Amino acid sequence: MKAARVANGARVVNGVRALVERVRRVARVRRDGPVRGVPRGSRARRGRALGGGLLLVPPVAAALLGPFLAPDPVPSDGAPYAPDEGPLGTDALGRDVLALVLRGGASALGVACAAVALAVVLGGALGLAAAASRSRRVDDLLIRPVELLLPLPSLLVISLVGVGWRGHPVAVALAVAALNVPAVARLLRAAALDAASGPVAEAMRLQGESRARVLFGHVGRAVLPVAAADAGTRVGTAVFTVAAANFLGLGLDPTSPDWGVVIAASREALFVQPWAVCAPTLLLVMFTVGANLLADGLLGGGAVGGARTGSGSRTGGGRTGGARTGDGRTGGGRGDGKATA
Repeated sequence: MKAARVANGARVVNGVRALVERVRRVARVRRDGPVRGVPRGSRARRGRALGGGLLLVPPVAAALLGPFLAPDPVPSDGAPYAPDEGPLGTDALGRDVLALVLRGGASALGVACAAVALAVVLGGALGLAAAASRSRRVDDLLIRPVELLLPLPSLLVISLVGVGWRGHPVAVALAVAALNVPAVARLLRAAALDAASGPVAEAMRLQGESRARVLFGHVGRAVLPVAAADAGTRVGTAVFTVAAANFLGLGLDPTSPDWGVVIAASREALFVQPWAVCAPTLLLVMFTVGANLLADGLLGGGAVGGARTGSGSRTGGGRTGGARTGDGRTGGGRGDGKATA
């Protein structure tokens, strides 16, 4: 009798264990997806990265290889707005639209990418220096002057630059970079506050490491995913800003093969010769969407993870939790504890 009860109890326990294990497997599948060990978030990010890379191939290939495939300048020996001449027809000046698309990518994408790269370098240096500084005055001296550019409309600044240096892509790139420096500096300063005040940075200072090594060796690497993800989104905005400036006649010469200029020159014949407008527009849209998807897929998870791990890394040996605010440092920020290696 007792043996039967023990056997029944064992069967009940085994059944409960099997049920619990089955529930755990269902929860694991719902969390990680059908493929075991591969989280849904990771597969989604890889899918976005793959889609973004595929979207970037046509515009980037046109910008890099186009100048070697199309003549410079593009000859205007065809009839205006002739859809039957050439694969994509001709524009208002009788130039082949395919040749214009191949020639115009270098300026349309090159100016925007150069402007974003310059903005990330200058804004990143300012943000990192402000985050690593131990004085509120130095912080304000580095950040507050560049914040004066934040309320300025982008097209207004580019129009002022276009009046003095019309047709110079370098001037447009410098104007777009200057407009993006304040936002980049503020973002990277906020992202670098935890790393600059954490125990690792304090230990490096106590060990006699130079300020440049602490700033770029530790703090810079901590905010690199955030900077890369932000740059990926800013490239799309910069491309549309440069294209809008060229579309309004504030940038390059009206006869330039730039994609924005071609769209502006051919918009009146959209229904007569649609490829003169749709081809460069499609490449601009593919580049901006692809850049955003690629940046989000490759670096989105790293930026979020870095932000989460950095938010809980403060200890008593660093700056206290309320030592810094979004406007700057408040008084009495540094604690009395010592960081150890």
